[in-house]
Amino acid sequence: MSEEEKKEFLYEAKQYIVAYLDLSRLSDTDLESKIEEIVESQLEGRYITIEERVNIVYELFSSIRGLGLLDIIIKDDDITEVMINSPDEIFIERAGKVERLNQKFESQRRLEDIIQKIVGKAGREVNQANPIVDTRLPDGSRVNVVLPPVALKGPTITIRKFSKTPMTVEQLIKYGSLTPEIAAVLELLVKAKYNIIISGGTGSGKTTFLNAMSNFIPKNERIITIEDSAELQITGVENLVRLETRNANSSGTGEVTIRDLIRSSLRMRPERIVVGEVRGSEALDMLQAMNTGHDGSLSTGHANSTKDMLSRLETMVLMGAEGLPLPAIRQQIASAVDIIVQLSRLRDHTRKTVEITEVVGLQDGEIQLNPLYVFEEDSSSTVSHVAGALHRTANPLVHNFKLQLMGYKGSI
Repeated sequence: MSEEEKKEFLYEAKQYIVAYLDLSRLSDTDLESKIEEIVESQLEGRYITIEERVNIVYELFSSIRGLGLLDIIIKDDDITEVMINSPDEIFIERAGKVERLNQKFESQRRLEDIIQKIVGKAGREVNQANPIVDTRLPDGSRVNVVLPPVALKGPTITIRKFSKTPMTVEQLIKYGSLTPEIAAVLELLVKAKYNIIISGGTGSGKTTFLNAMSNFIPKNERIITIEDSAELQITGVENLVRLETRNANSSGTGEVTIRDLIRSSLRMRPERIVVGEVRGSEALDMLQAMNTGHDGSLSTGHANSTKDMLSRLETMVLMGAEGLPLPAIRQQIASAVDIIVQLSRLRDHTRKTVEITEVVGLQDGEIQLNPLYVFEEDSSSTVSHVAGALHRTANPLVHNFKLQLMGYKGSI
């Protein structure tokens, strides 16, 4: 069956199903059985492989009860990101490269229906009055939706696919982002309750790295995770509380922010607070939590370098406390944050850890950094391929008291 014949068959079969079946009375299982019967009878006498037949049933069911074309795209495990700019403009990221698909949605109305299904399943709302929403798919994939009139081309969806298997440090080592020796150092820092921020640009793998680092936390500790859209996969921890933000409803009430959740988490007897990403005024609450006995906190932030991360933290704190003087903010940051891990997406699209730096304190009004590991390219690097490794600098770890508290006698 050619692609054109398949499209025509799918269109006619769907029209028949909608016209002759009472869809409101059929469960998903019953509807799938009916679709199988209809496909069998309509295709009788035509040669078609079993795989093609199964795909036709899946596409018909998905177009009626599922997410249609989006289901088919998401089903492809090689695709890591989906970018829908309008009903007929779809881009995907595969193996680190962005490409345009030649497929399109039937209409803008169909794309809007799919958006409402996604948002409704997560208990959220999106409409003209509230045209921007962050949500997730049932599998945990992160979704951002922007509707017209804000999105000029039409409804826009960006989906960051959710890995079916939790990211582990072993996989990061396999991908070349870390070495076993550095992974062991990071494990030691997490277990010793150093406050760590994972910094990096868009698509550098911050959430993935945070997920791997979170699994270094001892399994007997009480962990509170706070995210915009829940996607962390911490395994083997019984005493785990997962919190997720909520947007305001159509009447403008009911919003629950990261800041609200951080404040609430402090009353939940946390041993560890893991914040998916700090991007606003909640940075102040997170720093105060780190400074008031909640050591071992982990979080991520958008920044292109470790120094840039400190500047971003200053800006974010000012969003939450405009009257706070800059020296006081810098003192808060210097005493709260212990380690910054900088990630980067390099020119060959690989994601690497490019720096691990200690925050050592305040001197002459400036926060002092102590680089422990720095990524250096080697002679085999080319324009299209980056080769190199993290190298230990000559700088010793200045603040080793947390290591001593846990009984560690060696040095990093």
